[in-house]
Amino acid sequence: MTRRAPAEKVLVVIPTYNERENLGPIVRRLFDALPAANVLVVDDGSPDGTGEVADGLAADDDRVHVLHRTAKAGLGAAYVAGFEWALARDYTAIMEMDADGSHAPEDLPRLVGMLGERGTGADVVLGSRYVTGGRTVNWPWYREFLSRGANLYSKLALGVPINDITSGYRVYRREVLETLQLHNVASQGYCFQVDLALRAVEAGFQVAEAPITFVERELGTSKMDANIVREALLRVTSWGLRRRTQQAAQTARQLLP
Repeated sequence: MTRRAPAEKVLVVIPTYNERENLGPIVRRLFDALPAANVLVVDDGSPDGTGEVADGLAADDDRVHVLHRTAKAGLGAAYVAGFEWALARDYTAIMEMDADGSHAPEDLPRLVGMLGERGTGADVVLGSRYVTGGRTVNWPWYREFLSRGANLYSKLALGVPINDITSGYRVYRREVLETLQLHNVASQGYCFQVDLALRAVEAGFQVAEAPITFVERELGTSKMDANIVREALLRVTSWGLRRRTQQAAQTARQLLP
């Protein structure tokens, strides 16, 4: 049964780089779905003028805020900057969402509604493509193959019961981000999503998944490249080995007289 969180003050963090055409429509849909939310656009100095579009939205609507960064420093760094901005204010639920239209804003109320008080519900809710009811639309077969393979490998290597750990559509209770020591998160790309989900699990937080429909972007170009895939493979393998070593050591201690 869906659990609705009590009166959350929601901030949706949207990182952007060359998303001029997509930003306005996605923000309008977001406010149609969740009028009480605020939005923080974190723009990495987009040369196409995305930052100026964001400033125009903020000038017209006090629910929109903009954090300008001077250079493209990676998805992970953009999210950390956005999370730190949120934690310096009184938001109680902090969301991640892409600007390209692949994440349907209409799912926002359902994801936020699954949050609960600590110990009584989810602390992190992931919008999942790979649970019952989730799906992808208009994705090339090789992108879905890569995504499914990366998530299966992460699930097996890390030993965590999460089907879509790379999902970038998610919501955190404030207390989760306060606990996760964001200052030492160095991972980028989709590996950043794996990193934070794993840290949440290891810190004892409850992670839930909600089915979403992921739609391939219609405008602009994907930021996925070989470096992102390489980083994820190396880091997930390293984290998996660390977890297995820790689990083996714990088992050995329990067996000692």
